Amino acid sequence: MRRWGLIGLLTISACALDVSTSTQAQGQVCPGVIAGMRPGQTTQVLPRPGQARQGLRSAPVIEPGQVDEDGREPVLIRYRERRHVSAAAVAGEKVNIVYRNIPAVAARVSPEERARLAADPRVDSIETDQVWLSQALPHAAALGAATATALGAWPSEQMEGLRMVQASDVWDADGDGQLDPGAPTGRGVRVCVIDSGLDVQHPEFRGAIVASKDFLYGDDDPSDSEGGVWGEGHGTHVAGILAARHGQGGQGAPVLGPDGVVGVAPEAELLIARVLDTHGRTQMSYVFEALEWCEQQGARVASLSLGGGSGTRLSEEAFKAALDHGMLVVAAAGNQGGGPVLYPAADPSVLAVGAVDSQARRASFSSGGPELSLVAPGVDVLSTFPRGLGAFSELEVEGMHPVSRSLMYAPAGDAVGQLVDCGEGDSLGSCLGSTCDGFIAYVRPGLVSVDDATATVMRQGARAVVFGPDDSRAGGTVDIAALPREGHWAPAVTISQASSTVLLRRMVGHDVHLSLRPVDYAYSSGTSMATPYVSGVAALVWSAHPELTPLQVREALESSARDLGPPGRDSGYGHGLVQARAALARLP
Repeated sequence: MRRWGLIGLLTISACALDVSTSTQAQGQVCPGVIAGMRPGQTTQVLPRPGQARQGLRSAPVIEPGQVDEDGREPVLIRYRERRHVSAAAVAGEKVNIVYRNIPAVAARVSPEERARLAADPRVDSIETDQVWLSQALPHAAALGAATATALGAWPSEQMEGLRMVQASDVWDADGDGQLDPGAPTGRGVRVCVIDSGLDVQHPEFRGAIVASKDFLYGDDDPSDSEGGVWGEGHGTHVAGILAARHGQGGQGAPVLGPDGVVGVAPEAELLIARVLDTHGRTQMSYVFEALEWCEQQGARVASLSLGGGSGTRLSEEAFKAALDHGMLVVAAAGNQGGGPVLYPAADPSVLAVGAVDSQARRASFSSGGPELSLVAPGVDVLSTFPRGLGAFSELEVEGMHPVSRSLMYAPAGDAVGQLVDCGEGDSLGSCLGSTCDGFIAYVRPGLVSVDDATATVMRQGARAVVFGPDDSRAGGTVDIAALPREGHWAPAVTISQASSTVLLRRMVGHDVHLSLRPVDYAYSSGTSMATPYVSGVAALVWSAHPELTPLQVREALESSARDLGPPGRDSGYGHGLVQARAALARLP
């Protein structure tokens, strides 16, 4: 299932046109305003400059039931004996990957080739190459500057989640904000982040990355971007939770200080395996290839904030081989809510991680079941994001500063104008009393997508958009937080139920000042965010006890977890909230 992305994009529906050429039967269309997607624009994945989308790595991800430009479908072919695998690589199929740990190849085959393979006595099985997805929610957003005003900026790099999992207790026992000499920090432990790649130039990762590989295109550039178009920032966010470096922050003022944030294992060595495309999709064949590369690079932990599909004989063999060869695989349980744990987290050789909020309550979206092992913070987690693509927002209404959050990919900038109620933003007559001189639109979530609502109010003269809470949902939460990454958009934010009720609904007609400034950080939610907390704690344990096996590390984490929910292991919390200090205390 896919519900983000770092951050996931909402589906783009009807394109908004250049209003200078629009003709509408009713409603106001301000002349000369360009809003949303222009005719012919798309958000398709673009090739990298100078790299043709040809050969074995062309069209890296193909959805189930579809074929590539040559009419071939992606499959995994398992052979009865390993000696047959090498022969298969030259047998005519379009082979992408030949595996070392499992007797199989990944290939793209025509219907005729598949029929021939099915009749080959050497072939044990032919499986569809499943599509797996990132496991972050679409309502990721950046923290408003008003929160920093109300609560004070973070006094140090140590975010709330670090304290919840006791990471800072391990390497900053005296609480002075510095790494304690000789404390377990992840030093010497390699953790492989199998994800979307990351912004390798982000200051928080200086000195952290020891090797990287892009398995979609077969090169050594792990950047989460293609043709100048950035992806969801998912891998950058995940890697920061795990191993953002101490004392080397990016741009995060006024919410963050100059040191930014610090990861759970701030001296772990990162291996970056890019398998997710810019839309947060991959195929399991790339994940299997990445697992083998991680092992070859000496990884002790592999962190997978992705999932989907179902287990097969071949997939179970791949993850069992990783475990047998000394690597602990940690994966996101999924964001299915009441649904079951997703694969590969549900695999018996993989440690499944669910999400809790800052009060250690199970996140409503977190999947559960008997396979769930541990939980970790996964709601509104602040971490690294591609430089300048995050935004901190500040909203001022008559001297008051309601807490707001930027929509992901909303442009930075300042806007001043009268607050106008635009209802659901579903028509060109929705902004009653508006003028083309410019105003700030207040929109209530409805059936209209966030991009359509934004474009519609822009066409009526809106300079910026404030999205209120959805009154139909419990707690008035807002699940709209991403604009398309291309096109022309106004600055846009969301606000809480309290802000809407107490301030904005009483302030229609008053002047509003909205400011969005670009930063190198963002908030996100999902079991994707919970997973690197557990991966980081495993790295801390291994840095103190390098002699342990993966199963011994797993047992230490599970046996020391803070029990939540019903006594003992349960389907909602597993063994409980991972605890770094308690895990180390259980070991000699």
